Amino acid sequence: MIPDHLHHDRYWRGLLHIFTNHNKLKQLLSNPALIDFEELTVHVDELIKASKSWSPSEKYMLTVALHLFNGINSIDIDPADRLDDKNTAILREALLLRLAR
Repeated sequence: MIPDHLHHDRYWRGLLHIFTNHNKLKQLLSNPALIDFEELTVHVDELIKASKSWSPSEKYMLTVALHLFNGINSIDIDPADRLDDKNTAILREALLLRLAR
């Protein structure tokens, strides 16, 4: 499903880490209308629409994943204070993956 080389791409690996480790986001990985691994496309607007009814922490995790991928969606670090331990760990690792050279 996920091409191996994307796990080594600095722009994809942070996003993939969040999506593969977050229960709600994981469910979206198999929908090519949202993330198309053949075209290597992330449909940002569609993902944001899909998240309309989510909790603030779920939306925040999506926002961070999208920011790590393309840098277009800006993030505020303050909402990270309200994440539970599991999501904080996912976020921390995703940041490290994105920033690693």
